[in-house]
Amino acid sequence: MTTHHDIAGRTGHESAGGSAVAMAQLLELDAEVLAPYLAELTGWLAELASPAPVRILDLGSGPGTGSLALAHRFGSAAVTAVDISPQMLHRLRKQAAAHGVADRITTLESDLDEHWTRIGEGGPYDLIWAAAFLHHLADPARTLAQVYEHMRPGGILAVTEMDFFPRFLPEDTGTGRPGPEARLHAATNTQPPHGWTDPLNDAGFTIEVQRPFEICLDRTEAGPALSDYAQMCLAKLRSHATDALDADDLAAWDVLLDPTHPQSVARRDDLRVRTTRTTWIARRP
Repeated sequence: MTTHHDIAGRTGHESAGGSAVAMAQLLELDAEVLAPYLAELTGWLAELASPAPVRILDLGSGPGTGSLALAHRFGSAAVTAVDISPQMLHRLRKQAAAHGVADRITTLESDLDEHWTRIGEGGPYDLIWAAAFLHHLADPARTLAQVYEHMRPGGILAVTEMDFFPRFLPEDTGTGRPGPEARLHAATNTQPPHGWTDPLNDAGFTIEVQRPFEICLDRTEAGPALSDYAQMCLAKLRSHATDALDADDLAAWDVLLDPTHPQSVARRDDLRVRTTRTTWIARRP
């Protein structure tokens, strides 16, 4: 069974076409709905990064939600966004232009499992950002060694992982047995959360803090995109659970994911996004 602790397998190592577009849309919805969390995280980074970073590197940037947040938080910084997918980087450039930060965000198509010759040309970096990314690499230890090499002394690395996939529904959804979402998660989330304390220490970094962010946002806090976000997340999980759920739960999910049904996720006013994300702050001595 595939694990789904991250949003969309976001490394850029996905095929072009519809799957890449769907992944980009999901990541953009994630940033829109979880904007309060993202603002808290980047605000915390601003307190820790002294002096303010001038060169920022976003590893596995995807469509650039992290790059945009960092560019807005650090108004004088230049951001280099690296991803293997040209489709993702094209989307990022369009978003950067729409947000008025195209002059400060540079995109670089590169495989982060390879040597960082081109990436290193933009360094040394003051802040390096890796959100739900490192665990997809073939050799994370090698990548962390390259992060260390291309970071200025005193610079910081922010590594974030999702501890569990977002949850949205009440226990009793009004269709089928209570608890369908809990059973869906039990069937698909099959691995423990990723941990980076030992690999970061082994790479030579000093870990300053490991901080969990507990996220719980209702529709007022999350905004109107919450319904679309919940629909995409739950449909993604449901697509992996056909052989793991019983007939009653499969029938309930047919109702919950049918946008025309009155009890569907798309029409509910009782959605609340709940998840936890952990960030490690590591500094190069």
